[in-house]
Formats: sequence, structure tokens, C-alpha cells
Amino acid sequence: MKKLAALILISLTLISISGCINRSSSTKQTGITVMDMLGRNVELPAHVTKIVAAGPGALRLIVYLNASNMVVGVEDFEKRYNFGRPYILAHPELRKLPTIGPGGPGKLPNFEELVKIKPDVIFMTYVDAKTVDEIQSKTGIPVVVLSYGNLATFDDETLFKSLKLAGKILGREKRAEEVIAFIKNLQDDLIKRTENVRSPEVYVGGIGYKGAHGIESTEAKYPPFVVVHADNVADKLGEGHRFIDREQLLEWNPDYIFLDEGGLKLVLSDYKKDPEFYSSLKAIKTGNVYGILPYNFYATNIGTALADAYFIGKVLYPKRFSDVNPVKKADEIYTFLVGKPVYGELSKQFGGFGRVSLDSGNITYSLPVSP
Repeated sequence: MKKLAALILISLTLISISGCINRSSSTKQTGITVMDMLGRNVELPAHVTKIVAAGPGALRLIVYLNASNMVVGVEDFEKRYNFGRPYILAHPELRKLPTIGPGGPGKLPNFEELVKIKPDVIFMTYVDAKTVDEIQSKTGIPVVVLSYGNLATFDDETLFKSLKLAGKILGREKRAEEVIAFIKNLQDDLIKRTENVRSPEVYVGGIGYKGAHGIESTEAKYPPFVVVHADNVADKLGEGHRFIDREQLLEWNPDYIFLDEGGLKLVLSDYKKDPEFYSSLKAIKTGNVYGILPYNFYATNIGTALADAYFIGKVLYPKRFSDVNPVKKADEIYTFLVGKPVYGELSKQFGGFGRVSLDSGNITYSLPVSP
């Protein structure tokens, strides 16, 4: 009887242990639930290894997290055009992956292609909850929405939350924190370098807005100006993108003009038509017209915006930035964020940092010398 009782006890113990193992395994298989940037609760596999990213800027955030090796398909937009986007320049292998749809603002991914390549998660940006739920329902693949927020400054908590969320899902929590710290440290450095300094009046023209535009296209509270305490004449208009009249620019007559090189060809073409207007501007007369890299290409290229800020700081306050080489700083930023120094490629595409001659259309790398 004692032996029988012992056997029964052992059997019950093994059953109990087996039950615990099964329950643990079942819990593990159910994965995790996260809340995305639209406030949606999304159930995900416990271990994500295959992903796609759709919508403006979605793939960029994945590259920032050093997770490009998990990507199994990209939009046609990413495959066809490599202009202005450091993450694609640094990772040309992504352009060889299967297509997941056309890409571009308002363009949905191809459901059949998504089902065919079977990613564990679809990351998306700039999309509403109804559309996302439809994609998730029709493909059976969980969709997580990320967001860039509003880049009024580089201290963008919405962007940081998106990086943390994607980092958690992809097992890149440490990298997400490193990226956030890197951006914040650069912002702090720019702010401290330019504290308590009197800025000349500045203006930025050629800003891209749903396409390329000329000198009348500008931005109030322009982030690279804000972070270096530059006195932007357009700030009088409020905040965000603005189209102005030429007469307004003549009235402001800023000391320095920076041209977003995404619209530089339009500015140069306009100059040939009306050189008298441009010659009336103080900045043109003194040669204080500089080209900067466009950073609004398929949402905000944070690295380029930061690199622009260092170049602008170098132009406006040469003493405060005497230790900074803007080209080397740009490549330092790109290397950290996307893995390669791609300033050279971007400068071939747009012209790079330098003084702009409207007469010749040339951009010369020339900076003020500290007095």
C-alpha cells in the first residue's frame, strides 16, 4: 500500500509539473500585447523576426534601430528612388527585397504581397485606425502604427515613444534608448553653443511642401533655426510652412538666406528671370546665401535636419563652432543613425553645404572665418 501511495503521489506530481509546463508554453505562444501610437491594442508574436514598414518614414525608424536585417519587403517608392534619404543610401540591399505595394502618402500596401511574404508585424505611419484595422483584418497580420509627431524641435516625445515601442517589439530596447540619447545630446550641444548670443536676421527659402518650391516657400519656427537661436524673420507668421509674397521678403531683407537645395533649381531658374529682385536683397549683395540639405524626404530625415543645424551654426557663429567641421559632423551623425557616412552621396545629389552663387548656380564650400 505504501508503494502504491508513493506511485500515485509521483504520478500526480508529474501531471502537475506537466500542466505547469503546458500552461507556460501556451502563455509564451500567445505573445505580447502593445498599444500603438493610435492607442490601439495590438497582439503580437512573442518573438518577431520578419517585418515590413509602410508609409512615409516607417522604414527609416527601423534602420535607426539597427533592425534592417529583419525587413522582408519594401515599398516600390523605396526601390525606385534613393534621393534625399540617408537610410536607403546606407542600405541599398533593402531595394532588392520583394515589393509590398507602391508606397507614398495615402497609398496602401498590397494585401496579396503582404500575405505572400508573411511578416510577423507590419509597421505603418500616417494612417488612420479604420484603414489599419482593415489591413490587419484582411491580411491576418498585426499592424503597429508609429508616428513622427510634430518636429517643432528635436525634442520630439512622440517620435521617441515610437522608437521605444518599435524597440520593444524588435528586441532593440537598448538601441532605441541610444538613438534617443544621441538626438537629445546633439540638441543640447547646439542649444548651449548658441546661448546668449545675438543672431543676425535669417530666412530659409526653397522649402519642400508637397513638391518642390522656390524662394517664396519658407517655414516659421524652422527647427534647425530654433535649436541655434537664429532670428528667423518668418517667425512673425506663426509656426509651420508658409508661402510669402516677394514684397514681404524685400521688406524683411534678412542678413542671411539659406536655401533648401530641394528647391534650389527653381530658385536659380527664377533668378535668371528676375535678377533685379534678388539683387535688391542684402544677403545677395553681401554673398551671405548658403545651401543646406533638404530633410523633408518621405517624412523627416532627423539626421539631415541635425546636420543642417550644425552647418547653420557654423555660418552664423563661427567662433562658437570653431571646433566643428560640418561635413565631418554630418557623417558622424549619419554613421550613428543609419550605419554609413553618406554625406558625400547627398552632396552629389543636391550640392551639399556651402555658399551659393546665384549667377553661376555653383555651390562653394566656403565658411566665414572667426574674427
